[in-house]
Amino acid sequence: MHRSDLPGAGYIGRFAPSPTGPLHAGSLVAALASWLDARAQRGRWLVRVEDVDGPRCVPGMDRVILDQLAACGLVPDEPPVWQSQRGLLYEDALQRLLAADFAYACGCSRRDIELALQALGHALPRHAELVYPGTCRDGLHGKPARAVRVRTLDARGHDVRIAWADRRLGAQQQDVARSVGDFVLQRADGLWAYQLAVVVDDAQQGISHIVRGEDLADNTPRQIHLQHLLGLPTPVYLHTPLVLAANGEKLSKQNGAQPLDLSDPLATLRSAGAVLGIEIDADDPAGWLAQATQAWRARWPTMA
Repeated sequence: MHRSDLPGAGYIGRFAPSPTGPLHAGSLVAALASWLDARAQRGRWLVRVEDVDGPRCVPGMDRVILDQLAACGLVPDEPPVWQSQRGLLYEDALQRLLAADFAYACGCSRRDIELALQALGHALPRHAELVYPGTCRDGLHGKPARAVRVRTLDARGHDVRIAWADRRLGAQQQDVARSVGDFVLQRADGLWAYQLAVVVDDAQQGISHIVRGEDLADNTPRQIHLQHLLGLPTPVYLHTPLVLAANGEKLSKQNGAQPLDLSDPLATLRSAGAVLGIEIDADDPAGWLAQATQAWRARWPTMA
């Protein structure tokens, strides 16, 4: 039997941690959900280290994360890849977008954007991204280039609107031009933006299904827009519930999330499973993962 004839042969999922700190309870939920989805569909599960933002990464933390995953029985089916080694792929995609006039050089600093929005009478959000007003769409006007942005207007000058179906959240849509504006592909410091890197990586690795935290759902329309411009397939998405900190915000490294307690991996898996609605008993991590896979398959049948 050829591999293409096997159940789940077309399914490839992934977990993509950033090595800015060890995994915590929230990040394990996302890792576990993506692993369970791949196993439930008899597909493959990959790990990609998203270290494209080098200044924020902690040396050696990638290995710490891989060891944490292994301690919970979550081992990828192929050797992990590192974004920091994939710059040529991102450069090729960027040049394709520039050649097609889907992207352009931008000379605006954050302060420039704030002043432009104030001049337009727009309120500045305190904790959200600034919606880029398109200042450099028709040229730099003597300013030096800083970043590269992608256009969020179509060929007729209409806003790009993206609609997609999330397996958990249901029908979703966003006017990317009004919600985000022309977003950055390459930063002023020369580093690759997450949005471009993740789209290129998912396509190059053949990722068919993405299971990740609900906090990243807002990124999905931007990524689908880039997939369309680059002629890449759009994966099937499922965004999982978030683990919240005591203050009601998403549990994260920035608000004091503690590293996983791996003295009892079974208890750690049970806690993560409870967030995903999986409440089962088992005597060891392997047994728990096997039962959890069956429970996941019944709860989340995949979408084609």
